[in-house]
Amino acid sequence: MIPPFLTPFDKIAIVSPSGNIDVKYIDGAVKCLTEWRLQPIVGEFARGQVGRFSGTVEQRISDLQTAIDDDNIKAIFCSRGGYGLIQIVDNLDFTAFDIHPKWIIGFSDITVLHNATSGIHVVSLHSVMAKHLTEFPHSEPARLVHDILFGQALPNYIGDRQPLDRNGKVEGKLLGGNLSVLFSLRGTHFDLDTYDKILFIEDIAEKPYYIDRMMQNLKMGGVLENLKGLIVGQFTEYEEDPSMGKTVYEIIADAVSEYDYPVCFNYPAGHVDNNIPLLLGAEVKLSVSNDKVELVYLVEE
Repeated sequence: MIPPFLTPFDKIAIVSPSGNIDVKYIDGAVKCLTEWRLQPIVGEFARGQVGRFSGTVEQRISDLQTAIDDDNIKAIFCSRGGYGLIQIVDNLDFTAFDIHPKWIIGFSDITVLHNATSGIHVVSLHSVMAKHLTEFPHSEPARLVHDILFGQALPNYIGDRQPLDRNGKVEGKLLGGNLSVLFSLRGTHFDLDTYDKILFIEDIAEKPYYIDRMMQNLKMGGVLENLKGLIVGQFTEYEEDPSMGKTVYEIIADAVSEYDYPVCFNYPAGHVDNNIPLLLGAEVKLSVSNDKVELVYLVEE
């Protein structure tokens, strides 16, 4: 289910359910969202700092639960990722969200919420957050977030084929997010049902052997075998390890080498400025040919 699209002057909550954030980025997000003719409602503890977090467990639950339960809030904009959602997600009540779905917006640690909403079959928005809206309010990723929320466009993609790509054409539900966060949810009731799905992964600052460990876990657990397709986004801020004998992207390619579904590398999503939004939970068509890659959303605009 796609949440209702926004209309001018709808209320959008800004919350910080994970790490603390420089308040100038909250202010920048408020300015940008206001220019979009929305009414930003900043969570009580969104500007806080308790160690590496924006608030205590109880404070972060309170802000997020308030945004979930308030029928007047039409979207929930997460200010940043970092770490912390796994501490609170099991204490959230999604009953009201299930009845009145709303947009969840963010990426990185917000993958926890993407998993939670996919479990109740609600589409969410993997996209840029407050720092980007502050520093690049007129960028292509920011414009796409606006257009998606207001039902004006879908982030269909056409790009060049990469050397490690594997050809094929499939249709299925797009799920995923940050690989480390997905890995941390394995074996919990927030784990993704990836059978016959198209999986997207990205990550930041993980050592190559950590990436290999996670990919081997997904392989042994049957996740990779049962996919319909794999989209590999941006893996950033790491150093290649020559002792591994492979690059990070070769490690990922090797983990899925025995399967025959299409694989796309270098998708422009992740911890980069050109972080193109993804509608997680939406039906898509992934096509990889000898010269290009296409991702098309199979939903009405």
